[in-house]
Amino acid sequence: MPVTRLLPLAAALATVLALPAHGQSLLTLYEAARGYDATYQGARAQYEANLARAAQAKAGILPQVGAQASVSRADYDIDVISGAPQGSGTRAFTTQNAGINATQALYRPAAWATYEQGKRQAEIAQTVLTTAEQELIVRVSQGYFDVLAAQDTLALVRAQKTAVAEQLAFAKRNFEVGTSTITDSREAQARYDLVLAQEIASENDLQVKRIALDLLVGRTGSTPLPLAAPVVLPGPLPADMATWVAQAEAVHPAIRQAQLGLDVAALEVQKAEAGHKPTLDAQLGYSVTRQPQGNLTTTVGTRATGPSVGVVFNMPLFAGFATENRIRETLSLEEQSRATLEATRRNVTQATRSAYLGLISGAGQVKALEAAEASSQSALDANRLGYQVGVRINIDVLNSQSQLFQTKRDLALARYNVLLGNLRLRQANGTLVPDDLQPINATLAQSGATANAPATLPPAAAPAPR
Repeated sequence: MPVTRLLPLAAALATVLALPAHGQSLLTLYEAARGYDATYQGARAQYEANLARAAQAKAGILPQVGAQASVSRADYDIDVISGAPQGSGTRAFTTQNAGINATQALYRPAAWATYEQGKRQAEIAQTVLTTAEQELIVRVSQGYFDVLAAQDTLALVRAQKTAVAEQLAFAKRNFEVGTSTITDSREAQARYDLVLAQEIASENDLQVKRIALDLLVGRTGSTPLPLAAPVVLPGPLPADMATWVAQAEAVHPAIRQAQLGLDVAALEVQKAEAGHKPTLDAQLGYSVTRQPQGNLTTTVGTRATGPSVGVVFNMPLFAGFATENRIRETLSLEEQSRATLEATRRNVTQATRSAYLGLISGAGQVKALEAAEASSQSALDANRLGYQVGVRINIDVLNSQSQLFQTKRDLALARYNVLLGNLRLRQANGTLVPDDLQPINATLAQSGATANAPATLPPAAAPAPR
């Protein structure tokens, strides 16, 4: 009996997975997102604001200069009540004053503590921006591979639809010639209808994932480049969990931020304790005072000019126990910051270990699924041969097809998870930088190439007459 074949699956998958002429690499889309993403742009604006706020703390130890001017008018009623001659009169005169004054703190413990806090606040702002940048890298990579996974799923579903359609055609023809039962046709039809529903869901999922990626990078029609064939996944370097954990404890921005927070709290204690200490300021001024109509004692106009130099000493004696209670408060807050630092260290250590083990497990899963893919392909070939010679039924072939396509989907997703796992490991230990996208980018196909299509199914064969 001649065998009728539909479009070969290899050609179908190649058509679905062929790259457009201008696909974008992961690095390209990351750079686009860096200049567009609202969350990251907000983080940068907050960083600039925090730097400006930190710089304000320096004002307390720098000179304070001010200028002032005033004009006053005095009108006096003068009564002579003793001596001779006695009488009364009026006296009016204007006083004009202008001057400039400068004050320089010589000893202000609270101002110096505030200045030190400002420097640490600037460092905290940098750690916050670093964290935001690392989150952007992971978000873009997640969106990138979400689109690739959705594309793979749709391609596999369509390839499965082609294979099931072939099986359905064979079942119908064999029923017509009397070599199989109606059950084969109905089973194949049910599986075909199920695959059609999966295709609709997969198409929708792909559109949603593309919209999310477009929104993240600020461009329409984003087309991620797929993995190049053969797929070579980078592993963790160094391949030692203890090294990753030690690195995290040394440089993780969250730990650095918590340590700086503890430093700020300690300086706040110093500021509170400064409430018991004296302050000493130097003052320098120059003023001009004019009284054109004289003053109360003379009618001769005067003009006085000259500098003034002084030192101002202030010693607090009693503030209603406010200083003592402020010290108690800041000591408790310092202890809270110390506990926060320890909790952050523990969380970072745990997250780094989990990310490392997850990456190792994912790499092992990829190898297992690659073996499972080969086994599922062999099982499908065997079931098809058995169906051809009459020792297997149609549902056996359909189940083998479903198992193979499910394995292919799981394998594609596992590969993407390993690539993301490399980035998440570096994010977990705080060392993730944009350059870490280069090894991931190297696993992608070049623009205009053909995607790494999942292994295809051979055309279905009709069973031999029984």
